[in-house]
Amino acid sequence: MGFKCGIVGLPNVGKSTLFNALTASKNAEAANFPFCTIDPNIGVVDVIDERLDHLAKLSKSKKKIYTNITFVDIAGLVKGASKGEGLGNKFLSHIREVDAIIHLVRCFDSEKITHVNSQIDPASDLETIKTEIILSDLDVIQKKLEKSKKKLLTETEEKILKEKLKDLNNGKETKINNVEEEKFLSRIGLLSVKPKIIVCNVDEENLTKGNNYTQQVKNKYPNEKVINICADIEDQLSGLDKDEKEKFMQEIGLNKTGLNKLIKEGYDLLNLDTFFTSGPEESRAWTVRRNTSAPKAASVIHTEFEKKFIRAETVTCEDFIKYGSAEKCKENGKLRIEGKDYIVQDGDVLYFRVNS
Repeated sequence: MGFKCGIVGLPNVGKSTLFNALTASKNAEAANFPFCTIDPNIGVVDVIDERLDHLAKLSKSKKKIYTNITFVDIAGLVKGASKGEGLGNKFLSHIREVDAIIHLVRCFDSEKITHVNSQIDPASDLETIKTEIILSDLDVIQKKLEKSKKKLLTETEEKILKEKLKDLNNGKETKINNVEEEKFLSRIGLLSVKPKIIVCNVDEENLTKGNNYTQQVKNKYPNEKVINICADIEDQLSGLDKDEKEKFMQEIGLNKTGLNKLIKEGYDLLNLDTFFTSGPEESRAWTVRRNTSAPKAASVIHTEFEKKFIRAETVTCEDFIKYGSAEKCKENGKLRIEGKDYIVQDGDVLYFRVNS
């Protein structure tokens, strides 16, 4: 599995520019007027992992397959979106299809680029988006509770919805508290329960230290993940080869691209780990939820593997690279035999034994 991130924000905050940079494409139109993006643009990006590069080289693999992340450039939300303003209902429906939300806010001044509210106020912009998401969720829950009168909801489901309705009526984005809630609330399409990252789009001068706007966002949302990215710089980097990119990043004092920042934060936010398979035919990275059992991880490769699982032969990526192969790891006592209860760790190199 990869994961899907939706880029959300008010019009003209840099969503399409950031999308184009992250996906190294020019698919999304970037223009100085609202709603130049109506239908969402979608781009799939490889998650480059140096560990996989080493494994493929050592195994002399014919193929090397990275895991990936999907970015969705969703059109600008405006006040009243939940009631259909600015084609809002259509835009909100696109958010329902993503795993995590990137809230992009403008944190730079420019006379050349208009702002939908005529002034730069990222905290207010975030509040507008939050309000529209809450109003949309209120509408969804109220419609679902109507069905409870027709006995179409279980007693537990009705209780969950009433608790969430109380949060939303108090202006709070609701949260998922357990697995049961996660399954039910994800199924009905609530937006406020989706994990989120706030991305401050800054100019080059304020990329490393931030500015008054980014501080305003951090003060307002102290418990959220907040990162700074310069969409214009990312756009420039996307057109360079590896050597040119490294040189340019050194010149401006940038140690990590915006894409790498988002991938790291996204994996942490969604509790994702990466394991590897490696051999002469193929070395490949696979993404699983943290705390996934070995049989469930095997099912990511093939659904039949979970019920036919016998055992997993496991080495750490570090040991595989150190000794050069799974066989050498075995000779040095570094290969482990794990059963059905084993919890896959980030960086494991696994070989699954299954019944034929």
